[in-house]
Parts: sequence; structure tokens; C-alpha cells
Amino acid sequence: MLKGGCLCGGIRYEINGPVGGALYCHCSMCRKFHGTAFRARLAVPKSSFRLVQGEALLTCYRSSADTIKRFCKVCGSAMFNSWDPEPDHYGLAMGSLDDDPGVRPACHIFVGSKAPWYDIADSLPQHSYFPPD
Repeated sequence: MLKGGCLCGGIRYEINGPVGGALYCHCSMCRKFHGTAFRARLAVPKSSFRLVQGEALLTCYRSSADTIKRFCKVCGSAMFNSWDPEPDHYGLAMGSLDDDPGVRPACHIFVGSKAPWYDIADSLPQHSYFPPD
């Protein structure tokens, strides 16, 4: 079981079951939302995810036509996204995890809009958009 939560501790969650893949997203929305060069994202089946406390502290923002970002309205911590084309999964902000998910990001996406002041220095594949299936 994996556990995690927000900075103020008001929101807590558990993941009981397998997780999906992880990646680094460099799109301008993720950069601005997370306040950093990129977001580390972990795919989590909704069936494995359980909010343990703080549901009333979750607020959301529809950042695009098909994406809803959820975050703590007290401390502002990014928690998870939902994406309409993948209704059975959340995109979890890996920085909110307390535990090691055992999965490492496999690639960088939206590198065409990465922060100009950040140089990608690893050997992971880089994609201009979503990686090919």
C-alpha cells in the first residue's frame, strides 16, 4: 500500500493495488501549476485510489477542455488530475507520495514547451506530445 497527502496534512490518500506508468510532463500548464520545470506524474487506477481524509479540502480547476486538476485549498499542494480520455485513471503528482511507488518516470513529454532555463540531462526518451502507444 502507498500513502500520500498534501503539505498541510489535511488531505491524505492511500493506493492499494497496482499503479501504472510514470513520466515527466514539461507542458506550460504543468510547469505553472507545480511552480517548477516539470511535473512527475504517476498513473493510478481510480479503483486503487482511496481518499482517507480531507475530501472537503480538495478543490479543482479545469485547466483545459479535458483536464481537471485537483489541489488542496489550504496549502495549494497539487494532488491529482483527471483526464477525460482516460476516465478510469488519475494522474497523481508523484511529489505528494510518502512512499516509493517502485516505478520511475519512463520519458519526458511536451518537451517543445519546456522551460528554456532547464536542460534535460538524462537519457530518457523525449516526446513533443504524448508518447506513442
